[in-house]
Amino acid sequence: QVCTFPCQCPSQPLQCPAGTSHVWDACGCCKVCAQQLGELCSLHRPCDHHKGLYCDFSKIHRGSGICLAHEGATCDLLGKTYLNGESFQPTCKLQCICMDGAIGCIPLCSDDLRLPSPECPNPRRVKFHNKCCEEWVCEEGSEENHFGTAMAVFREDPAHKPELNHLQDNCLVQTTEWSACSRSCGMGISARVTNNNPQCRLEKETRLCMVRPCDFSMEKAKKGKKCVRTPKQRQSLHFEFSGCTSTRSYRPRFCGSCSDGRCCTPFLTSTMDVEFRCPEGDFFQRKMMFIKMCSCHYDCPRDNDIFLATYHRRMIGDHI
Repeated sequence: QVCTFPCQCPSQPLQCPAGTSHVWDACGCCKVCAQQLGELCSLHRPCDHHKGLYCDFSKIHRGSGICLAHEGATCDLLGKTYLNGESFQPTCKLQCICMDGAIGCIPLCSDDLRLPSPECPNPRRVKFHNKCCEEWVCEEGSEENHFGTAMAVFREDPAHKPELNHLQDNCLVQTTEWSACSRSCGMGISARVTNNNPQCRLEKETRLCMVRPCDFSMEKAKKGKKCVRTPKQRQSLHFEFSGCTSTRSYRPRFCGSCSDGRCCTPFLTSTMDVEFRCPEGDFFQRKMMFIKMCSCHYDCPRDNDIFLATYHRRMIGDHI
């Protein structure tokens, strides 16, 4: 009775606070900003189920309720206790949430990098006293060195200076190696910095990565060997990310294990676009790492999962 068809949704993009999920309303018509712990909720304003919240209609009448969290462990941080499902900001640069005893945070300040360019030859990050996050400013230089710093990322041609409409032609592409996967098992994130874009500007790129599934059964090492480097998946599988599933199956290679204390990590990789389909019918593409070869060594990475105690959790529901 509260749903009207055909659906009429706002034409403007949805703008939600940092750390807030985009979820479907009860009619399945429109994506809305999920209500948080302690906020009023209804069929048209559902609670953030990604954080284990539900709408309790027993507290308030007239079709409204209040968002409560399922029972779970509290979190302690810097002498303060937070309830399961509670969002909080320990500093102005972080938005955090307590999930059953584990704390996960997302940055509120951009970590973008800016490379010198003809229109901004001397970029510099500045901290303003009335703002939390640092901002990029362009310092004016003399005419003699106006292009000096910027030329470091453009092809050296003394006869020509890079024109604004030919930045890509003159750009000297610089790209870092991909960082190590953020998780030792299960789906993680890898990042790199590159200026391979029309603006020749240094930007951060990310890709999904999986060194090995968390339930991966290791092969036995051959006689005389202490490591299994790169076992190949015998059966095809579908990748899962934030409750969404890859539209096609893959037979990826994963890194094995060692019995002498060494770690096996990716050594040669490639990057491919993988398409995912969500339960609501949405499709999206993400770059993903595919392992070609692993290496075994003693320089073992530390576990840097955001949700340290919840690596077994799987986000289900709506893709943000």
